[in-house]
Amino acid sequence: MTRMKWLEANIVVIIWSVIFGEVIGYVGQSLEQMPYKPMQLGVTMAIVALIAVNGIALLARSDKKSAKN
Repeated sequence: MTRMKWLEANIVVIIWSVIFGEVIGYVGQSLEQMPYKPMQLGVTMAIVALIAVNGIALLARSDKKSAKN
């Protein structure tokens, strides 16, 4: 994967994870009667999504290398 394609993919992951995190956090706040902290929730979801997506890609890449041998 080229660097530009990797960067674009990660930017898309960040945008969608923040959007979904905010929606889920808003609904969860209503159900649990807890304070809603949008910035904290968005940053947390972006970090978790980046770790998950890049971790899965790293594992898949190493899996392809071991399958060739």
